[in-house]
Amino acid sequence: MPVVVGVSFRPVTKVYYFDPGVLLDLAADEYVVVETSQGQDVGRVTWSPRAIGESRLAGDLKPVVRRATAADLLERDRFRRQEEDVLGQCRAKAADHRLPMVVVSAEYSYDGSHLVVSFTAEGRIDFRDLVRDLSRQFNTRIEMKQIGVRDQAKVLGGVGKCGRQLCCSSWLREFNPVTIKMAKQQNLPLNPPEISGVCGRLLCCLSYEADVYEEARKQLPKVGAAVVTPAGEGRVRRVQPLTETITVRLDDGATQEFTLADIQIPNAKGGARGCGGCSARRPSAAEDENGETLETAEEPSAADENQPAGAPGSKRGRSKRHRNRPAD
Repeated sequence: MPVVVGVSFRPVTKVYYFDPGVLLDLAADEYVVVETSQGQDVGRVTWSPRAIGESRLAGDLKPVVRRATAADLLERDRFRRQEEDVLGQCRAKAADHRLPMVVVSAEYSYDGSHLVVSFTAEGRIDFRDLVRDLSRQFNTRIEMKQIGVRDQAKVLGGVGKCGRQLCCSSWLREFNPVTIKMAKQQNLPLNPPEISGVCGRLLCCLSYEADVYEEARKQLPKVGAAVVTPAGEGRVRRVQPLTETITVRLDDGATQEFTLADIQIPNAKGGARGCGGCSARRPSAAEDENGETLETAEEPSAADENQPAGAPGSKRGRSKRHRNRPAD
């Protein structure tokens, strides 16, 4: 198995694999000079050299050139102090060229040999004239990088609905797929403003407990299933996976809450049974306790993952009742 070392270039960013070569004694928090696709750069060791499986490697490993010296770190800090001023100039140049883009960040390599300018835009941008102007102004190689709104939130930072610093800017190094199904499993309101973050995408924290809820729901009956309780027969109206309690609407119209141990599920292998052949239809999960239809979001397709809640063309955030009305 190949031996790799984990290196990151900015705080709370993705960890990249490099070949440590003979530097097998590298320790976490050391600084090293590594070879990248844009040239050499200084990074910080996130975790020390270790062996990993071949399947975790996406391509050929680039080498660790050497340990970074004090001069390397001073050079890096000198250029980083210029980045805020450079960012303002890049935004001004983009405005002069009337480009429909938002310049998010400008990051120098440790020796100033190239400058990466990150931006967001709704579509493709012809920025060739802008690159030529920036190259003449800063006398360095310019790379324009289009990023998504989640990466923009990560760079700019902010405060989430919980009142704490955004996960993506405080500790979350990579984004994981988040779907509307995770919100459904946790009995959250399927209202785009309620389950979206400052970036407009589904909250990253929806995925933190998704596995726990999914496992807990396997032990519980589905909404609408017929069950037998100590108070009589009825149908499941709501389940609470963490407390393992089930709200049941009894045949006499009353609604009570029971624990999983208190109920029995007839014909469990064949699914929930009907009402003894009567014509009463089975209430769906989209109805409330009074039988009224609730507005619920549809299951997302694979192409809808990580799309903004209520975005045009996405099923997320649109109710069945207002399917043709664009989301806010």
